Amino acid sequence: MAKPTPLAVLPLTSVLRTLMTTTVSSSKLLLPPSLAIMSTLANSHSPALNPDRNPLLRFILKKTFYAQFCAGENAPEVRHTIASLKNIGFSGVILGYAKEVVLTEAQTRDLTSNGIGSAAAKECINTEIKPWATGTMETVMLASPGDFVALKFTGAGRQALYALSQRLPPSEALAIAIDQICELAASRGVRLLFDAEQQAVQAGIDDWTLEYMRRFNTPQRAIVYGTYQAYLKSTPETLSRHLLAAQEGGFTLGVKLVRGAYLGSDPRHLIHDTKADTDVAYDGIAAALLQRNWAAPLRLPPNEKQKENTASAAFPNVNMVLASHNRASVLKARALLNSGKAQTEVAFAQLQGMADEVSCELVAGGSTNVETGVAEKKLQAYKYLVWGSTGECMKYLLRRAHENRDAVQRTRSGRDAMRGEVVRRVKGFFGFA
Repeated sequence: MAKPTPLAVLPLTSVLRTLMTTTVSSSKLLLPPSLAIMSTLANSHSPALNPDRNPLLRFILKKTFYAQFCAGENAPEVRHTIASLKNIGFSGVILGYAKEVVLTEAQTRDLTSNGIGSAAAKECINTEIKPWATGTMETVMLASPGDFVALKFTGAGRQALYALSQRLPPSEALAIAIDQICELAASRGVRLLFDAEQQAVQAGIDDWTLEYMRRFNTPQRAIVYGTYQAYLKSTPETLSRHLLAAQEGGFTLGVKLVRGAYLGSDPRHLIHDTKADTDVAYDGIAAALLQRNWAAPLRLPPNEKQKENTASAAFPNVNMVLASHNRASVLKARALLNSGKAQTEVAFAQLQGMADEVSCELVAGGSTNVETGVAEKKLQAYKYLVWGSTGECMKYLLRRAHENRDAVQRTRSGRDAMRGEVVRRVKGFFGFA
């Protein structure tokens, strides 16, 4: 019988579904019409094209792309999906609420005024902030202690967008909602990942994230994590400032490190010139944080330069989520962990339905490496997934489709890995070695 691979832990239905989606995503013939269909469904206002109102369309999508990337439409389905992932061996999940606030053209024009002092303010609270807060708190309740919940501030609508774009504190109603979410998460042992977004609002998000870290993170543990995008040239400086703030404030800095998700919309001059430059930045930041060391590309401000000789001792406590589909980056981080040089608590994360060949290697970690004979450290491996109705998840599914298109080589690697796993299982079924 063929030797089992890390992918052997996956159910056959998951392997076949992943093979289908990666085959479509890596095909020059199949991908363009698939993207066009997904875009139409995600942006259409026609009842016939709304999966939540068209039973046949809902059935097709839910059994294919929805099942591949999403957790479920209701609490029982979400809990079943989470339990299935944990039974495979994952440490937990990063759960997000898929529903997004979609503004009309008139609402978008009114964004600069924020509706303050008008009837629009009450409408913002009732139709945008409250639904966002309710959905996010329900997500926290669906998560278990040790899990993460991801949230986007801009999902709270116009008041959030306005305040973030102007680098203002959240409005009173929004501040109350965020406080309730953070307090609930802290009481349940659930950690919160504040997502990075487009540069028009990112500075405001950084301000809010740091403030909530000060309030809810302890010297030993992070409840609130910020998201840092390695493709931005400014990220090492931003992260260095936040590390110093954590050291001075006596709290743990929560760091979710990603490569970046807004290449198509962020100003190009703010982003590293090549993918290789981004890879170097990502791996360098990860290594410095793992070793709690003021090494490049982290940058001490000028007035801190004289402290460089003792900076390592002054490095703050950090809890990190290393979110990457890049196998090379994951292997570098694992090597540091196995060498004993890492001093930072780290969890690895990939999106549900993507990079399973990387995720399953992480799940298999903690055993003896058959090639080197060295016992590896037990790893924390998580899957990121969203929940909501099929219709609510359409924009999320469209982003996943575009991401697969933009990472063709990685998608092909995933396809080949799944194809090899199917062949292995077929040979095993028929008794071939």
